[in-house]
Amino acid sequence: MKRALPWLIGAALALAAGVITVNTPGDEVYRAPFLIRSAGDGDPATSRTLIASVLDASFSERVTVADAEWHADGNWLVVTVAASAPRTEVDARIQLATLVIGDRVFQSSERPGNSMTEADLRVGIDTVGTLAFELPPDVRNGRAEVRLTTSYSTPVLDDVVVLPISLEDLPTANDVDLEAPTLGES
Repeated sequence: MKRALPWLIGAALALAAGVITVNTPGDEVYRAPFLIRSAGDGDPATSRTLIASVLDASFSERVTVADAEWHADGNWLVVTVAASAPRTEVDARIQLATLVIGDRVFQSSERPGNSMTEADLRVGIDTVGTLAFELPPDVRNGRAEVRLTTSYSTPVLDDVVVLPISLEDLPTANDVDLEAPTLGES
């Protein structure tokens, strides 16, 4: 038994090391953003750098920008967002807006030009604007999340505001004119 005991202890330690290795999270967990969720549909979410809420959402078969004489056909989700800066106006702007539906991620389109991502945010005053997401034709139902951040790229160890949207009963418009963001009108 004395000869077998070191082998058994060694085997137990090797097994324990394997279990720890398998259950240790990868680097992506340590660098992941902090998701700050709103309490429910339409409620604002407040992060370190952003306060935002969804005011309205609808599908559209065409989006236009009248001032630029620009338009695009397709399956568009147009989301109206109210946002402000909680503490400072330095670099207060939504730099990245994504739509997460299940395991699919869509970035807001930069093509229209009148996007909420173009607007500077103010402390204590909402800026209201739209985000347009061009989606595949089959995406029309389920739960979605609009994720907003003031980081230029995918945030690392920073806050991301998460706003839920139910796609089930959203209205569909033939044409939506994307207005420029406005200050103080929520």
